[in-house]
Amino acid sequence: MQMFISQQKVLVADDWSGLVIAVLIIGLWFVSLFELLTIPISNTSWFWLISAILGRTYLHTGLFILAHDAIHGNLVAHNRSLNHLLGRFAVTVYGFLSYDLCFKNHFKHHRSPSQSSDPDFHGSTANPVLWYCKFIYEYFPRRSLIIFLVNMILIASGFITVFHVPFLNLIFFGLLPLVLSSWQLFFFGTYLPHHQVYGNPNFSPRLQSSYGSNLWSFFSCYNFGHYHWEHHQYPKIPWYRLHQTHKN
Repeated sequence: MQMFISQQKVLVADDWSGLVIAVLIIGLWFVSLFELLTIPISNTSWFWLISAILGRTYLHTGLFILAHDAIHGNLVAHNRSLNHLLGRFAVTVYGFLSYDLCFKNHFKHHRSPSQSSDPDFHGSTANPVLWYCKFIYEYFPRRSLIIFLVNMILIASGFITVFHVPFLNLIFFGLLPLVLSSWQLFFFGTYLPHHQVYGNPNFSPRLQSSYGSNLWSFFSCYNFGHYHWEHHQYPKIPWYRLHQTHKN
């Protein structure tokens, strides 16, 4: 197993944990999609409909988190080929994103966070809507956007014509979770930690934690919002162990 040292604790990134988590998130993503594509939306209550959309959104965000861990070599730490294969697969399922572009952009972000050379930074305006648009463009440039649209049209056409899936189901459980997930990743993983360069409470060590704060950290953005400073300081710690960084 690969050992990483934080200030007072040796943290371990083991292959089995990353692999099991990857299989679980990817498996739940596919199972939930195929189950929900067949439900009659008109007979489903708003409560269950919204719950299903939010659940799908969270799993969709999980795909990007898996790719992010793979970029840092933390998903399957001792099998580089499998690590990057899973990361590439996860980010493809997420939105037909380029794993190589995500890899390049993310390491630029780590080298110079909140600076002009950081592709995740807002640039000339800190307006969250404009910043979000820039954030999306950095990972969805014209070529990637065309690839995404072509693939989505082909997949949607196949589901509708071959499997007779209602178009509304595809929107609610396929496209909408992707859009909401992109906002979740941006807001909790980029905007909150980096919108204020100096004295930002969302980009500082979380020396104290509680069950409630860790639960919020997990559900808001798989620990990458709440423990964003810890990730930048210790990028070799996998997401599911970031909350242990300061423990003795």
